[in-house]
Amino acid sequence: MIKWIKIALRNIVKNKHRSVVTLLAIAIGFAAISLFRGYTDNTYRGLRRTAIRGEGLGHLTIFKQGWLEKGKIDPDKYMFSQEELQKIIKIVEHDEDIILASPRLHISGLVSNGFISTIFIASGVVPGHEKTIRGDLAAIRPVRGDGLTEKKPYGVEMAQDLASHLGLTPGSNGVVMATTLDGQMNALDIEVVGVYDTGSDATNDKYIRVPFSFAQSLYETEKGDSVVVLLDNWKKTEQLRNRLLNNLSAAGLSCEIKTWNELSLFYSKVKGLFDMIFLFLFSIVLIIVVMSVVNTMGMAVLERTREIGTLRALGLKQRGVGLLFAIEGAMIGCLGCVLGLVLNVAVWGVIRAIRPTYVPPGISNPVPLIVTLVPQAMTMLMVFLVLLSLLAAILPARRAAKQNVVDALGHV
Repeated sequence: MIKWIKIALRNIVKNKHRSVVTLLAIAIGFAAISLFRGYTDNTYRGLRRTAIRGEGLGHLTIFKQGWLEKGKIDPDKYMFSQEELQKIIKIVEHDEDIILASPRLHISGLVSNGFISTIFIASGVVPGHEKTIRGDLAAIRPVRGDGLTEKKPYGVEMAQDLASHLGLTPGSNGVVMATTLDGQMNALDIEVVGVYDTGSDATNDKYIRVPFSFAQSLYETEKGDSVVVLLDNWKKTEQLRNRLLNNLSAAGLSCEIKTWNELSLFYSKVKGLFDMIFLFLFSIVLIIVVMSVVNTMGMAVLERTREIGTLRALGLKQRGVGLLFAIEGAMIGCLGCVLGLVLNVAVWGVIRAIRPTYVPPGISNPVPLIVTLVPQAMTMLMVFLVLLSLLAAILPARRAAKQNVVDALGHV
């Protein structure tokens, strides 16, 4: 086998210009796919953290059966009672893989500074639980002000664009109005204890976070519409969903559970877009690599027809000729991937040194352009391109091996 590899390397070196062009095509293709894969990997990681921590979705959200379909029509019927909430939280937190279970009540209505009013959407959360759910994201998107606390039951955190529109700052007072579950109008005073950036242009002008008890007071109810579950590892999401469904069903609770990625529409749409771009880019690189290798090996076969005839005359079978060119194609693919790996690391190093930033669509603040190295994906890509180069080399090799020996020896 070592002799075959030496012969293949000599043939690659012999046609320097053609080999260099093919190697560059494979290397640039490898680097392009690998860099984009590294970019999407970091993007997915950031979007996942934003959905779980920033949006406060946790890893799992438990709803009463039928809430997602009919909850807006008859919310009171499809909410959890106080007893059900306590029972669910007790069952959920009994699992060792779960950090906490927190009740939620989502409300909406009008918020006013005394002069002008505008609509708002709010999440009623347990202040202590909210800090745990936000985790290290709190340092990245800090709340200006004291933030939610049980000591101020009427204190709220307001999105910065909404606060700016109403002219409210930490310490300012306002009023929120909403229709209760019984259809009556209710109004409560609020104190802005924090102003925060939601991270999205679509929500920065309407979101508020309020204490869970405050949301219940505004809607005049003791119920909640969901329970957010935070896990110790996001990779256990599906496993825990099935386990919790079984446990809750066994306890006589009719529930449905949605995962963070099912509830985060932004994550799903961005991931779908990037997956499509990746498939498009991968298809282009695939075609370029196949055409480059086929062209290189086809020319090599044409130029070495007499050599092939000589080898056949010396007793080398058709399979041996095919193997020789297959090894040569695999060597081209391997060398191209190694060159691509070097190029990939070089570009990755430049990006880390420059630290460029950009503002994605729908995002309110600049974000750093980060490309991660994904060894597993790079290894799979390398294996795939080497096999692809090998298969692309077999096609012209089989045609050459089937030539008549006498005609091959007399080829000019």
